[in-house]
Amino acid sequence: MTVSLTGCGSLRWSQFCCWYPGARTRSAASPDRRRVLPSDPRPGERQTSGAVDATAAGAAISDVIAWIEAGHPADPVRYHAVTRDGVTTQLGSDIAFTVPAAKVACTTDSKHTGGALVCLVDLAKPPPRPDTAYGEWKGGWADFDGTNLQIGAARGDPGPFVNGDGPELASGDTLSYDDYRCRADQVGLFCVNYAHQSAARFSSAGIEQFGCLRSVPPPDGIGIAFSC
Repeated sequence: MTVSLTGCGSLRWSQFCCWYPGARTRSAASPDRRRVLPSDPRPGERQTSGAVDATAAGAAISDVIAWIEAGHPADPVRYHAVTRDGVTTQLGSDIAFTVPAAKVACTTDSKHTGGALVCLVDLAKPPPRPDTAYGEWKGGWADFDGTNLQIGAARGDPGPFVNGDGPELASGDTLSYDDYRCRADQVGLFCVNYAHQSAARFSSAGIEQFGCLRSVPPPDGIGIAFSC
């Protein structure tokens, strides 16, 4: 089930309607790495006319995981800081990154939400504000903790995004932390939670669930919800 969702702009809280990734691009001196596209065979496999598209809606969680793991591991040291207006804030054990191609900015906030991944997605069609929501509606706000994926939330403050966004996770690169591994691609950001064998794709075109996640009635103040 694909959820077509977003607002109109920046993932940065202060400019949420004027998308500006603010992410650092890979330097020209960096080695040229072949990006593995969704249509490419995984290393060691031969492309056939019946090849499975691991990024498509309804793909098996095993295929999604294998596709994510086929990416190039990024150095996690780069992703423990965020920047806003030229000011850098260290995150300690938390991580933050952006995927400009998918119009996504993600972070963790272990002090308040444990290891859950929190993302702001510039969705083309965000979920409407429910009657139970109070505060500023952020249709592209997404929380993914492995057993739950919730989209759309009423916020009274920018939460973990108050100090800005993390650096760019380049297309084809993967980032691992705790029970998660994420891979950036032109078609979206894909993140798996190994502990619960669940995954999600985040992109401006919509948010897709994989594995044990199934549609459930959303809690008060939430637009759309999935749960294992």
